[in-house]
Amino acid sequence: MAIEAVIWDFGGVFTSSPFEAFNRLEAELGAPIDHIRKVNATNHHDNAWALFERNEIDAARFDQLFLEESTALGFPIRGADVLPKLSGELRPRMVAALKACKQRFKVGCITNNVVSMHSPGQNEIQRAAGAMGQVMPLFDAIIESSKAGIRKPDPRIYLMMCDLLAVQPAACVYLDDLGINCKPAAGLGMKAIKVVDVDQTLADLAAATGLTFDAEEPA
Repeated sequence: MAIEAVIWDFGGVFTSSPFEAFNRLEAELGAPIDHIRKVNATNHHDNAWALFERNEIDAARFDQLFLEESTALGFPIRGADVLPKLSGELRPRMVAALKACKQRFKVGCITNNVVSMHSPGQNEIQRAAGAMGQVMPLFDAIIESSKAGIRKPDPRIYLMMCDLLAVQPAACVYLDDLGINCKPAAGLGMKAIKVVDVDQTLADLAAATGLTFDAEEPA
């Protein structure tokens, strides 16, 4: 089936991965490397991250639950220390690729996020919102987990986007920096691209869409 839509994750795709900031925090605290990722991946449908991204708890409860979960897994880290690390640097080539795709295809965004008004570290959240402010108006449809009450990797959220864009899953390309979020998209018939770095992503996206993307940063 011909491609009709390109669906994007936001963090780790249009911005640098928060995992880099998580690793810096772990080093500062003396925690094992990738401990935060381990906490996030444990009981990933119902842990503190899942509840917060579905807007089922506030920041104070997230702070408490994340501390309990991280402690149980071997090293205590407060949720309040993790949230400010979510923002990243904007990737101009990815934004340019989105604009190129928009000229040919429908474009949508599915993002697992938190309600920023509930979040500590407002300066960091506001910087992330600034990046989102440059990118989000480009999309034809947006689904935010904190507003929808459902989050990736639940297959229903991908089908919700297909309904919004009026396309079949097999006519979609999906991009995400997490393999766990790519798997359900692929299972529905989408062409899933795991974002590892910008060069690899744009090469894979070019192969999937037939478009050509700039090899250098836009001026």
